[in-house]
Amino acid sequence: MQTVAVIVQDGAEPFGLGSLVEVWGEPYHPEDDNPVFDFRVCTPRPGRVRGRAGFDLHVDRGLEATEDADLVCFSPRFDFLDFDPAVLDVARAAHDRGAIVYAHCSAAFLLAEAGLLEGKECTTHWRYTDLMAQRYPGAIVRPDVLYVQAGNVLTGAGSAAGIDASLHLVRQTFGARVAAATARRIVVPPHRDGGQAQFIARQVVDYQAETLGAVLSWAQENLAEALDVETLARKAHMSPRTFARRFRDETGTTPHAWVTSQRLQLAEEMLERTDNSVDQIADAVGFGNAATLRHHFTRVRGVSPQQYRRQFAC
Repeated sequence: MQTVAVIVQDGAEPFGLGSLVEVWGEPYHPEDDNPVFDFRVCTPRPGRVRGRAGFDLHVDRGLEATEDADLVCFSPRFDFLDFDPAVLDVARAAHDRGAIVYAHCSAAFLLAEAGLLEGKECTTHWRYTDLMAQRYPGAIVRPDVLYVQAGNVLTGAGSAAGIDASLHLVRQTFGARVAAATARRIVVPPHRDGGQAQFIARQVVDYQAETLGAVLSWAQENLAEALDVETLARKAHMSPRTFARRFRDETGTTPHAWVTSQRLQLAEEMLERTDNSVDQIADAVGFGNAATLRHHFTRVRGVSPQQYRRQFAC
């Protein structure tokens, strides 16, 4: 992925656009060694683009800037049911030539109008999921997720989910280390749960737990240990039942799911950055044996540990 084009139109939502710029439009940071993209902002009629929040944009590039882009993004706008035929054509053309087409929040309606969500799982802002399902009955609308990727089509939920979905693409293309560095720069978790629960890749990575923070930190440093509910509850000075209830209240998931996700995250990093065998990694992260690691890894990532290593090893 080298060239990224973002289409903005009148009524542009500044945060929706900004979330794309934060990930794809950054210059090189030596401390992160981040990938840098040929980043292009374009519009159907170059010049003044009316904004949504008391200021306008001036965009010099037209839609021809999308013609060779590897990733074509559609930024949210206020009048999201007012479709420009030229922009719909761009979406179809980019999809047909194999580029990734990506829209989040209300911009997902544009991909649906272009016919790119027919028979595919997708999402949009939770306020509009019912409208999308009614307007486009062929789309499989997921109201409970932050983003969904279906082939080369990616849709995201509300504006902040634009960062989540973009980090997913960074992770998919460049690996966990690069995605984590990008997330640290923006000061967000690499992967999060929210009102629309996470669907792709790891279920859990980071939480703002009110009373269990110390226990979670300890568990992350001791993933090779037996981390069952009883062990974690003792560390938290709670009964197992109270601990399990408090854990779900504060993290939105179960202790077992959280521990599994943390072990997978560490396994991914070790596959990228070490030459350790899968058996060694399974033991180091607490899965105990390679078969268990392969089972969880393939279920969550969709590829085997060996395939992941071949793609993302540093």
